[in-house]
Amino acid sequence: MTNIKAVFVDIDNTLLSFDEYVRQTMKNGFEHFNLKPYEPYMYDIFEKENNALWRKIEQGVLTFPELQKIRWNLVFEKLGISFDGPVFERYFREALHESAIEEPGAQEMLAYLKQKYILCVASNGPYEQQVHRLELADMRKYFDYVFVSERMGVSKPAREFFEKAFSQLNENRTDKISPEETMIIGDSLTSDMAGGLQYGMKTCYYRRNSGSAMPDERINFVIDHLDQVFRYI
Repeated sequence: MTNIKAVFVDIDNTLLSFDEYVRQTMKNGFEHFNLKPYEPYMYDIFEKENNALWRKIEQGVLTFPELQKIRWNLVFEKLGISFDGPVFERYFREALHESAIEEPGAQEMLAYLKQKYILCVASNGPYEQQVHRLELADMRKYFDYVFVSERMGVSKPAREFFEKAFSQLNENRTDKISPEETMIIGDSLTSDMAGGLQYGMKTCYYRRNSGSAMPDERINFVIDHLDQVFRYI
C-alpha cells in the first residue's frame, strides 16, 4: 500500500499480551493474598467484567480512575471472593507496570514498519505505565509519536483522540499527513477499528483468535498473526 505515510499501533493485546499478564497476575495475586486458588474460568469472568467497563470508558460514561475503584469488586463478587477490590487493584496495577509479555511477531513487525513509515503508539491507559512497558520490551525505540489516552484527555475511539493525535503528528509539518495516508493496527473492534474507521484511516484488525467472526466489512485487512502485516503494507 504505497500511499501510507504513518502507522498507528495499539499496545495491549497487539504488541504486548494483556491477557497473559492478567492470567499470571490473578494466579500470583490470589496466592499472595491467600484467596481461593486461581482456575482458568476465573479469567473469563475478569475479561467479561473488564471489557464491559472499558466499553463504558470508550463511550465516555466512565473514567479510568472510576474503573480502578470498582473493577475488582465486581470480579470478586462474581467469583464469590470476599476481599477488598481496591487493594487488589493496586497490586494488579503495580504488577502491570512491570509487565512486557510480547505478542508473537511484535518485534519483527515493528522493525519492518519502522523502515518504511512514521510509527505512532495509539493506546488507552495510563501514560507512564504504557511507555514504561514499551521500554521494558525494547519497543519504545520504534515510535516517533506516543498517543496515550491519559495524556490525550480522551480515549479511543473518540474522534477527539484522533484529532489531537493528527494535530501533533502534523505540527511543524509542511506536507500534512491526512487520515487516508495512515493505518491503525489493533485488536479491538470497538476501540481501534471503530476509531480508525470513523476518522477515515485505513484499518488492520489483529484478530488474535482466528475462529472469531468476521468483523465490519469496511475494515481493510484482517490478520491472525502479526507477521501477516508484511503482506499488506
